Amino acid sequence: MANPLTPASLAGKRILVTGSSRGIGADTVSYFAEAGADVVINYRNKAARAEKLATSLRELGGRVLTVQADLTDPASVDGMLDNIRAEYGGLDVLVLNASGGMESGMAEDYALVLNRDSQLNLLTKALPLLSDGARVVFVTSHQAHFIKTVETMPEYEVVATSKRAGEDALRDLIPTLAERGIKFVVVSGDMIEGTITATLLERANPGAIDERKSSAGRLYNVSEFAAEVASAAVDAVPENNTRYVGDTSYFTKGS
Repeated sequence: MANPLTPASLAGKRILVTGSSRGIGADTVSYFAEAGADVVINYRNKAARAEKLATSLRELGGRVLTVQADLTDPASVDGMLDNIRAEYGGLDVLVLNASGGMESGMAEDYALVLNRDSQLNLLTKALPLLSDGARVVFVTSHQAHFIKTVETMPEYEVVATSKRAGEDALRDLIPTLAERGIKFVVVSGDMIEGTITATLLERANPGAIDERKSSAGRLYNVSEFAAEVASAAVDAVPENNTRYVGDTSYFTKGS
C-alpha cells in the first residue's frame, strides 16, 4: 500500500499513535514518519517489537520515541505524557488506536475500562500537550459505531458496546476541543483482515470473516485501513466528525 501522505508534508509535526508497535497502529505511525513527522510509538508490553519498528523509522531521518504505557493504568499514562513533554514539548496529532476486550484472563469490566475510561482519561490528560489547531483521531469499527441500531455477533458485543461508549464520551469533548481549534474525527471501519480482533473473532466464530466479506464485497487489510487513519489526521473533517471506511449499507439499511 502506497503512503497516502505527501513526502515531507508533516515535517515538524509531533504525533502519538497508541498501540502502535504492530498492526494498524504500526502501519499508521510508519506513514506519518515517512511523511516527515516526529512520532511516538506506544506499546504495552512488547518493547523489542516497538524498538525494531523505531529503528527502521529512524532511518528515514525523523525523531522516533518509543514509550511503554498501559492505557488502563493512569500512572503509566502520566509517565508517557511526561516523557513526550520532555522530548517533544507537545503534540500536534493524537491517534487513539489502542483497544481490546476479547483477551482472555482479564477482569469482567476490562473492555469498558480500556475502550471508554482509558480513552477519555488519555485525551483529557493530553489536552495541555495538544497544540492549538491539533487533530484527534479515534479508531473504531462499524460493528461498534452502529451498535445502538444494529446487533453484532455475541462474541464481539462487549467490545462493540464499550467502544461506542468510548466514542460517545470523546464526542462530548468536541466543544472543549473546538475552543482551541482542535478537530476531532472518528474513523469507523468494517472488519479488517489480518488484525488480532479478526483472528479472535474467527477463532470464536469460525466463518465470521468470510461471511462478512461476502456481504460487504471486500474487506480492507491492515495497511489499507491504516492509510485511511493516517489520512484522517490531515484531511478535512467529514460531516458528523465521522470518516467511514468500507461498506456501510448493511448497517444503515434500516435508517
